[in-house]
Amino acid sequence: MKRKAVWTLLVGGLLVLLASCSSGDSSKADSQMESSSTSHDMAATEQENKAKTEVLADEQSEVIPTNRKIIHRAELQLNVKNLENTQLTIEKKVSEYGGYIVESNVHRESEESMSALITVRIPEQHFQKFLTDVEGEAAEVLNRNVTGEDVTEQYIDLESRVKSKRTVEERLLVFMGKAEKTEDLLKISSDLSKVQEEIELIVGKMKYLENQTSFSTIEIAMHENRVIVPGLDGESLDTWEKTKKQLATSTNFIFAAGSGLVVFFIGNLPILILLLLVGVGVYFIVKRMKTPK
Repeated sequence: MKRKAVWTLLVGGLLVLLASCSSGDSSKADSQMESSSTSHDMAATEQENKAKTEVLADEQSEVIPTNRKIIHRAELQLNVKNLENTQLTIEKKVSEYGGYIVESNVHRESEESMSALITVRIPEQHFQKFLTDVEGEAAEVLNRNVTGEDVTEQYIDLESRVKSKRTVEERLLVFMGKAEKTEDLLKISSDLSKVQEEIELIVGKMKYLENQTSFSTIEIAMHENRVIVPGLDGESLDTWEKTKKQLATSTNFIFAAGSGLVVFFIGNLPILILLLLVGVGVYFIVKRMKTPK
């Protein structure tokens, strides 16, 4: 009887122990499954957020370009004290900033007035600094005009067109390699030539915009007005020489007048005698008519 009770207790303990182990394993498995599900959801959410961020970044990079392309131009009109020195200083500054001179003209209007027109290209990063340096060389800034043209969208459009044309070019090259008929080969060759010409034209426009945006154009007009004081001329102050010259001139005038009178009377002597006789005759006739009888 006692032995039966002992076996009953042992069997009951084993059952309780097995039940508790099974419950612990199931709860552990549930917790592991829940943890795994949570980790998977978090990873999925993180990847989704990352994808959204990348898409947003791509859209922003397409809509708002970070590298703007702007063409800067400037016109300056200056009054300078010494045009030659100012011109040499400007040319030196152009060389220091890595620019170059496009055109340079100097015009001398008179001894008191000179003017010059210089057109230069300066790297974009030195544009404002160069303008400040040039204005510092002037006695007076008469006019300052600065303009900027944003060609970013135009450049991006050209890039897109080139990319599209490159794709068409690659496809045509593939078709040309697979063409078997002469007619197909000639047609593809003609289309390829047109596409390549269009690519060259677009690339040329892109290079022009790159040049215009990397170098700014500055036109500088300079004016110089001098006050010239006339010097003392020793020859103009020679009083004695002037007196002798004036005396000789007066003497020559008198001699010339006397010579003219002599020539007049001698040359016209017959006429003068005739006129004298006529005058005397008229005088006596008038006098006789007035004498009472």
